Amino acid sequence: MNSKPLPNDIDACHQLIAELQSQVGEHQQIIGKQATELSLKDKLIEEQAHSVLELKADHDKLDEKVIELNLKIEKLLKQLYGRKSERRVDGEGQLFLDLGEEPTPEVVSALEEAIREAEQIVDDAEEANKKRRKKRPEPSDRKFPEHLPRYEKIVDLPEAQRKGLILIGYDEVETLESTAGELKVRVTKYAKYAHPTDKSQGIVTPERPTGLVEGDRFDASIGVEVVAWKYFYHLPFYRQQDLFAGSGWTPSRSTLGNIETAVEFALRPLADYLRSVLKHDRTVGCDDTGVLLITPKAMPDLSEHPRGKRIGEVLGNAIESGKPSINANMWGYYASRLPVVVFDFTVSRHRDGPDDVLSDFKGNVLGDCWSGFQKIDLRSDSRITFAACWAHARRKIDECRGAFPLQVAKLESLIRMLYDVEDQIKELDDAARLARRQSLSRHVLDQIAEYLDSEAMQSPSVLPKSNLGVAAGYVRRHWEALCRFTEDATIPLDNNDCEQLMKRVATGRKNWLVRRQLVLRFSDN
Repeated sequence: MNSKPLPNDIDACHQLIAELQSQVGEHQQIIGKQATELSLKDKLIEEQAHSVLELKADHDKLDEKVIELNLKIEKLLKQLYGRKSERRVDGEGQLFLDLGEEPTPEVVSALEEAIREAEQIVDDAEEANKKRRKKRPEPSDRKFPEHLPRYEKIVDLPEAQRKGLILIGYDEVETLESTAGELKVRVTKYAKYAHPTDKSQGIVTPERPTGLVEGDRFDASIGVEVVAWKYFYHLPFYRQQDLFAGSGWTPSRSTLGNIETAVEFALRPLADYLRSVLKHDRTVGCDDTGVLLITPKAMPDLSEHPRGKRIGEVLGNAIESGKPSINANMWGYYASRLPVVVFDFTVSRHRDGPDDVLSDFKGNVLGDCWSGFQKIDLRSDSRITFAACWAHARRKIDECRGAFPLQVAKLESLIRMLYDVEDQIKELDDAARLARRQSLSRHVLDQIAEYLDSEAMQSPSVLPKSNLGVAAGYVRRHWEALCRFTEDATIPLDNNDCEQLMKRVATGRKNWLVRRQLVLRFSDN
C-alpha cells in the first residue's frame, strides 16, 4: 500500500491531520449506517424465525387436525358400511407384508406349496362335512309342528256311491290355517236380590272382582295385547288402533294409554319382586340409552315417588321453558348368574337412578366408566365395587386403527388373549376360574400395562391429544377397575350381555314415546 510522504512544515501537517479526521468521520458514519442496517437485519431475521416457528406450530396443529378428521371419517364410514361385528382376525405383524423387494424363486415355490396344502385341507374338510351331513327330508315328509292344535274334517263319498263298499281308511292331508285376532264381549250378569217385605235391606248382589280398569270394561287379555304390541313388537298406539279396527273395535289413543297405565299398576309388585331377586346376585351389569320423553302439560303428583325431587326439577324446568320434550334415559340391569333383568326409567342421565335401584345392593357393578359410577364405593360405604368393561376399552382403541395400525394391532392382540383365557375357563368352577385369571389373565394385563408405557406409545409417535393417546389415557385412568375381574370370579370380562338389552329400547324408542309413564319400571326374566 503506497502512502504519501509526510510534510516537513507545520501547516502542511495540520492540513493532513484535518483531512485524516474528515476521512475518519466519514468512515464512522459509514460504520454507524452499516451497524444500523445490521441491527435491522438481525431484527428481521428474528421476526422471520418467529414466523417460521409459528408456521411450524400451525402446521403441526393442522397435521393433528387432519389425522383427527381422517379418523372421524373412517369411523363414520365404518358405521355406515363397515362390519357390524367387532371381531378382528389381523394381529401384530400381519399388517404390512410388502417388504419392498421381489421374492426369490424359493419363496415363491414355498408359497405355492403352502397354498396347495391349504386348498387341500379345505377340500378335505368340506368332503368330510358332506359325509357327516344328514340327508334332508323330502318335502312330502315334512310335517307341521306337533304343538299346533288340530281338528279333523272328514270328506266322504255320497251315500249312493259308497253302497256295498267297505271303509279301509283315510288319506290324511294337513293344511295350515290362519284365523285373525277375534274380539269377543263377555257379558257378566250379576244377580240382584231384594227382600220381599223388609225394604231397608236394599239390593243384595254378589261381590264383584277388581277389574283392570274402573268398571271392568277391559279384560286382562286386552292389557296383555296392548303392552306386548308396544314393548315386544314396538308398535305405537296409532298402529294398534288399526290392528284392533281389523277385529271390529277402534279404541282411542287415550283409552290405550289408560289400559297401559293400569297394566303398569298391576305389574308393579312383580317388578319390585324381580328387582329384589336381582340384588341376590354377586355381580350386576348396568347400561343405559337415551329415550325421548314428551313433556306433560301439568306437573304430575310426585309426593310419594322416591325420586320426586329430581323429577320435579327436570319437568318443572321443561314446562316453564316450554320444551315439547326432554332427553330421558332407560336403564338396564343384568344379573350375571341369575336369569333376571330389570329395566328402569329416569327423566335424565343422573346417578339418582342407579343409586335408588342399587340402594340396598351389596356386590359388584359392571359397566362403562360413566362419571356416575366413579366413587360409587365411597357413596355406598364400600357396599358396591365398580368393575370396568373391557369391550369399551377395546372399542376406543379400535377406533384409532386407521392412524396407528401397529399400536392398535398390538393392543388388540393382547386384549384378544384375555378373551381366549375366558373361553378356556368358562366351564370351570369359581375357584379354578379365579386361579386361572390370577395367573394367565394377570400376566396378559402386565403385558398391556408394559406396552402402554413403552416408547411405541409415547410422544412424538403418539401425541397425548391424539385419538390413540386419549384411548390409552382412558385405559390408564381406569386400570384398577379394568383389572377387577381378576379379584372376583363372578365379574365378566365385559358388559356386552347388558348392552344387548339396550337393543330392545333402541328398536322401539321412536315408536313408544313415553308420555304418561313417568314412573315406568318394567322388568322381565
